[in-house]
Amino acid sequence: QVHLRESGGGSVQVGGSLRLSCEASGSISTPFCRGWFRQAPGKEREGIAALGTGGDISYADSVKGRFTIVQDNSRNTLFLQMNNLKVDDSAMYYCAADLCRVVPGNAKYLRQTGQGTLVTVSS
Repeated sequence: QVHLRESGGGSVQVGGSLRLSCEASGSISTPFCRGWFRQAPGKEREGIAALGTGGDISYADSVKGRFTIVQDNSRNTLFLQMNNLKVDDSAMYYCAADLCRVVPGNAKYLRQTGQGTLVTVSS
């Protein structure tokens, strides 16, 4: 079983940037995929960025052009670089080991997730 630990969340102002990290440990299968989703209070999960087994990357329209998913050389840590943050980006952000492609509505089925890291964007 793979264990995921997110970090890097915090409070920023509109237009600011944050870099989230997802460190994986345990039974890491290869090839593997990994991604990020978020959940704001009272809202459904939203898949926002994913790295597929073939290296293909997908993003939600809501973050395209602002967020970038990056994998480190060891392939055990996945980053989410978030630029030009908006108030609507405020949410708990989670890493998922079973998110291979961003498809609207599929985030609710994710099970291999970490505990999350909180992002708050204020105006």
